[in-house]
Amino acid sequence: MPPPASFEEVEIQTPIFTLIPGLPNDLAALILAFIPYSHHSRVKSTCKSWKRFFSSKSLIAIRQNYVLAPHLLCIFPQDPSISSPYLFDHKNLCWCPLPPMPCNPYVYGLCNFISLSVGPHLYVLGGSLFDTRSFPLDRPSPSSSAFRFDFMNFSWNILSPMITPRGSFACAALPDFNKIVVAGGGSRHTMFGAAGSRMSSVEMYDIVKDEWVALDGLPRFRAGCVGFFLGRREFWVMGGYGESRMVSGVFPVDEYYRDAVVMELKNDGKWRELGDMWEEGERWRLGKIVVVEDEGQDVPEIFMLDRSEIFRYNMASNSWIKETSVPKKASDDSSVGFVALDGELHLLTPLNGNDSMESLRSRQHKRSATLLIQIYQPRKRTWRSLVTKPPFHHPIDFKTAVMCTIRL
Repeated sequence: MPPPASFEEVEIQTPIFTLIPGLPNDLAALILAFIPYSHHSRVKSTCKSWKRFFSSKSLIAIRQNYVLAPHLLCIFPQDPSISSPYLFDHKNLCWCPLPPMPCNPYVYGLCNFISLSVGPHLYVLGGSLFDTRSFPLDRPSPSSSAFRFDFMNFSWNILSPMITPRGSFACAALPDFNKIVVAGGGSRHTMFGAAGSRMSSVEMYDIVKDEWVALDGLPRFRAGCVGFFLGRREFWVMGGYGESRMVSGVFPVDEYYRDAVVMELKNDGKWRELGDMWEEGERWRLGKIVVVEDEGQDVPEIFMLDRSEIFRYNMASNSWIKETSVPKKASDDSSVGFVALDGELHLLTPLNGNDSMESLRSRQHKRSATLLIQIYQPRKRTWRSLVTKPPFHHPIDFKTAVMCTIRL
């Protein structure tokens, strides 16, 4: 970790206005920087000096260097070019909207994209969409687009496109090296079943140079997979689907993989195969995966949500071991959000008025459903829960919503 920047380096530009009367501006700036990011838009109206400070680029730099802020959850409920993504502060139960991505008038229905964060930047890569310039019009196409949201400027930037268009792919970042790796994917859209293309190509994005470089491809075609880094040298790809088979000669059904493959960056990007992670009949497909990075452990922990149970991955045996059961089961197992925040597992489940503990009050808020968040602490093996009201205009569907975390 590099040493924290000094206040001179982050350039607090408030020479005219006093932030807090009786205090030097550098000390006042540090105090104000501890206000949670989700509250910044509210406190801007306090006075002119605060509006200027909470709109300055130096604020994010101060928080990155001096404030051990909790992770925020970023949720993309729908196509981010027409529907605003939101930040959710789970510590303070606050929501903060972000501006929509730049809109392309020729494409619509973006889904199956990947979002991830590197430092104070939010990335949106690839996805599947419909293009009015293609034929037939109802056939989805993969996207190669790459966007980055800069919280210092509070604006979106268009980046160099990926070499190969793709949606439903594995993706992970190496922040210390300013790299992002993508693998596999295809053209499937959420409106269709087992359809669309599959691919095996892999490429790496250099954040500093804004360029993509092709790497050795996956051992075989793989889409709908999940990717993550273990340490700084191993990129893991789990699950996904390859070929599809026909049922009764009419209905296509995916053939899901039970194995994992690992790319060793220190070994010229060569892939090794780990074999099946469960026996046939044990489960149909890989569940939702999250990686928990604990400062006290060298190797991150990998957890899987499989219906109403959570499993922990055992690297030595290449198998999944049951960790715990979810206290309150969802009516629809597939529409449950699963994400790791500050070393804990968060399960997000929309509730209707009958399920909510505040059913009478929820009738007055018909804009969106209440969101139940069940939180599991792996170290203590304990559960707790909280309830919040999302600001979305429609109930969120976690089958299609995209999520990532960011620390600001």
